[in-house]
Amino acid sequence: MKRSLSMLLVVVAAFVLVLAGCGAKDKTSSGNVPSEDGNSKKVYKVGTEATFAPFESLDDKGNIVGLDFDILQAIADEMGFEVEWQNIGWEPVFQTIKNGETDIGAAGISINKKRKETFDFTEPYYESQLLIVVKEDSKIKSLADLKDKKISVQINATGHEAAKKLQGDSSPNIMAFENQPVAIKEMLNGNVDATIGDNAVVYEYIKAHPTEKLKVIEDDAFEKEYYGFMVQKGNTELLNKLNEGLKKIKENGKYKEITGKDLK
Repeated sequence: MKRSLSMLLVVVAAFVLVLAGCGAKDKTSSGNVPSEDGNSKKVYKVGTEATFAPFESLDDKGNIVGLDFDILQAIADEMGFEVEWQNIGWEPVFQTIKNGETDIGAAGISINKKRKETFDFTEPYYESQLLIVVKEDSKIKSLADLKDKKISVQINATGHEAAKKLQGDSSPNIMAFENQPVAIKEMLNGNVDATIGDNAVVYEYIKAHPTEKLKVIEDDAFEKEYYGFMVQKGNTELLNKLNEGLKKIKENGKYKEITGKDLK
């Protein structure tokens, strides 16, 4: 009887150890995959919001495509690591980086002082500027004209910050949505007077919707913005890899091949 009880305790103890092993999680979200030469490659999880063409969108097969995808893939090729993309939405991009659930944020993210307090950013990889979009027959001509108007924006994007700077943080006239296309649709539906968004995204939307009667307004009151890839604060190892790879693809011409632009 004592022998049987002892054996039972050994089995139970072993089972508990197995469960403990299964439940243990590495804090980092990255992993490794075998490469063609037999060595393993580091895999980094990338969080994005794939309604931000031309930087990221979904093709007919549901694959993520766009400038961010191509630039980051070129960096990964240069630096010898793999990337695993996850279309998780705009707000979760920030939260999952903060929590260590993803490694890289790539969603046309503007580098600014407020974000740099919580996250680290690569060197800039794209220059952008905000635009105002209104209906073709609108009398709005400048940012100042929006002082008392209803404005739609992408939530917590720089267009949202610009609207709050103009009208105040608690303005009831600012309507924030998950993505820029929805913000534009709200303006077309007559729910707001104007929308504010990044230039490349606005022009891509217009290109994809040629029959919609829209007018674009540029205003020098908007400062130029620069996009960067975002990582968890203090992750200098990954940040250095990304910056080194970005420098290489600028120097070897791959960056210009992808974007059609030079960026010093």
